[in-house]
Amino acid sequence: MKRLLLVLLAFVSLVPLWPASGPLSPEQKAWLARAERYEKNGWIYLRIEGEPRERGFQHGYLLAKEITESLRVRRQVWKHTSGMDWEWLVAKSKAMYTSKVDPENLAEIDGIVEGLAAVGSPSSRDEIVAFNGWFELAWYWWPEEKKKLGVQSPDPPKQGCSSFIATGSITAGGGIVLGHNSMNGYAEADANVILDVAPARGRRILMQTTPGWIHSGTDFFITSAGLVGSETTIGGFNGFDEKGIPEFVRFRRATQDASSIDQWVSIMKHGNNGGYANAWLIGDVNTNEIARLELGLRYTAFEKKRDGFFIGSNIAEDLKVLRLETATNSDDIRDNSVARRVRWKQLMRQFSGKIDVELAKRFEADHYDETLLKDNPGSHSLCAHGDLDPQPGWSGSVPFNPFGTFDAKVVDSRMAKQMSFAARWGSACGTAFDAPKFLAAHPQFDWLEGLLKSRPAWPWTQFQAGGKK
Repeated sequence: MKRLLLVLLAFVSLVPLWPASGPLSPEQKAWLARAERYEKNGWIYLRIEGEPRERGFQHGYLLAKEITESLRVRRQVWKHTSGMDWEWLVAKSKAMYTSKVDPENLAEIDGIVEGLAAVGSPSSRDEIVAFNGWFELAWYWWPEEKKKLGVQSPDPPKQGCSSFIATGSITAGGGIVLGHNSMNGYAEADANVILDVAPARGRRILMQTTPGWIHSGTDFFITSAGLVGSETTIGGFNGFDEKGIPEFVRFRRATQDASSIDQWVSIMKHGNNGGYANAWLIGDVNTNEIARLELGLRYTAFEKKRDGFFIGSNIAEDLKVLRLETATNSDDIRDNSVARRVRWKQLMRQFSGKIDVELAKRFEADHYDETLLKDNPGSHSLCAHGDLDPQPGWSGSVPFNPFGTFDAKVVDSRMAKQMSFAARWGSACGTAFDAPKFLAAHPQFDWLEGLLKSRPAWPWTQFQAGGKK
């Protein structure tokens, strides 16, 4: 009897606090029995496994509440920033994207929709495809589409990130050390899922993601092939090819299918549409080799090394990408990407030979402002706080913009071989964000009422693929 009770409690713990639309089938119950969800220090860990539809159902069912909320926020943010209806964007995405999603990814998306329906939260294949393509639709396709429509509205600042990868004589043990934090509008800072994907075919993936996404988006990942990676968006970038393959499709295929850095890069380059143009920092913990792929639209730069480092601060390093595909002035330190680039190089020189995961945590929480030459938590530091800054460093931004760092992640070769990494939800430095207090102080952002969420100070937490709470 006691054993039966424990089994029943384990199953109940998988069921989201959400009204079900009907009884689950025996097949669906069997799928859920293979998945796991738990919450810890601001994060949601979700393990999904099996065939694509099975994985998707587990994802959609167990994260139904979070997916529904994320969609609600995106709909309102899109409406406010563009003036266009969400349904219009989904229709445009359907015509441009849905047919370009490969069968396995599409089956996983269909499974997410099925899982949502099972708890009474209807969506559609086309909406989840558009949701997965949010960054490239809102930041790359829409600016080009506005030109066709004669629209003059300003573009919102793109996601920013601070990241580095180092190996060889630069690190304390000679292995790889990777650190990354994400920057975005705080209303969209819902990328607090640690997704553990154990597919029936391909490589296991442990990555940070947003509820309802089959890719990462914040782009911090480990695979069972020994690959680790992150990205920083290429700032000031212009260009988009509607005929290309969506970035989220290429990322998932590369990360699940690749067994080497070169193979990962090859998949990412195939069908490149210029959407979500990033500088990718990749490492192979089997060889301790690191690489940087700057993937523009017309130009691409790729470099590998076994000793040294690569940094990312939202500015292209390759001159063709920088000069011919972006509008960034690489000498203007008032631009936060330039200020953070200078700071990264200082830290790499200062701590050369000593870099480990503990220093990586310090780097991602760094507040030194190269424009003021002192510590200052604002928009010019590696750990960015746009909400505190009257003089924003982001192109297209405004004073006191609730935009900045909302996480941090670090990993080294030892951890990656165990498929684990450490992560911190909320500002990388641990500073809490009080949404009601912020909105009261800055009424120009009253449209964010009900969208902007507080984030307390959470500690660093380690997660591992297949791990228990």
